[in-house]
Amino acid sequence: MTREKTGLITLHTAVLLMGLAGLFAKWLHLPSIVIVLWRVLFSCLFLLILLKVKKDSLKLRCRKDYLFLIAAGAVLAVHWTTFMQSIQSATVAVGTLTFSTFPLFVTFLEPILFKEKLRVGSVLSAVVMLAGVGIIVPRFELGNSMTQGILWGMAGSLSYAVLSLMNRKCMEKYSSILTAFYEQATASILLLPVLFFSKEKAQGKEFLLLLLLGVLFTAVAHTLYIESLKYVKVQTAGIVSGLESVYGIVAAFLFLKEAPTARELIGGGIILGVVFYTSIVSARKNAGGLKGK
Repeated sequence: MTREKTGLITLHTAVLLMGLAGLFAKWLHLPSIVIVLWRVLFSCLFLLILLKVKKDSLKLRCRKDYLFLIAAGAVLAVHWTTFMQSIQSATVAVGTLTFSTFPLFVTFLEPILFKEKLRVGSVLSAVVMLAGVGIIVPRFELGNSMTQGILWGMAGSLSYAVLSLMNRKCMEKYSSILTAFYEQATASILLLPVLFFSKEKAQGKEFLLLLLLGVLFTAVAHTLYIESLKYVKVQTAGIVSGLESVYGIVAAFLFLKEAPTARELIGGGIILGVVFYTSIVSARKNAGGLKGK
């Protein structure tokens, strides 16, 4: 088996695991914030063990970096909580599809944070993607569970866009595993008070599901994704990552009997179509740039 095939298998495995993570929001009858607390706690402990086994240093270069990763950890806590709440309020399809719209927010945030030009094509893609979200909304009423799920999902999408841009700065200095460890450790500490204020506690079988979510579907999935980048181009990884929603929706149909509505299929098709299109265009531009060099 070639290195590229090994990388693709590893990549698809990672994306599949990430896509299945949303199912736990339905399987676990706990508040989304409680689920996220245990998810980040188990995941950061696993990442800590991994870093120790690899004998990687846990030290950061300066105090400013510690403060930056603490801020990123707070954003991560918001992202995963809103993502899980979106699924609990609506469906796995709504949660994963609205999450896929994060490039919409990146389009407008990236030029501000990195002083890059706002491209007309990116703006048009964002508008089309927003139209896809509009199709998914059955009727805009705050009392409607689907509307609530979409709003939570868009909040999760916005927070992930912010997090991805923050991670872009971190990757210039630190490995993805070390960055993820600090972010998830911070999220764990920030969410720890939930244990004392939440009336609903995890018990028995729920702990096993939470352990599975934190270790296999978060820490291992993240590690496999990083590992795949050694053999697969980043642009290819971006395109395959768009399948996360597809895996999640199919799994929800098989395990939860959640059949996506016609509106979700049409709106989701538009959103994912834009994601795939922009990823392919980006890949071609980068390939052209490399040839020019």
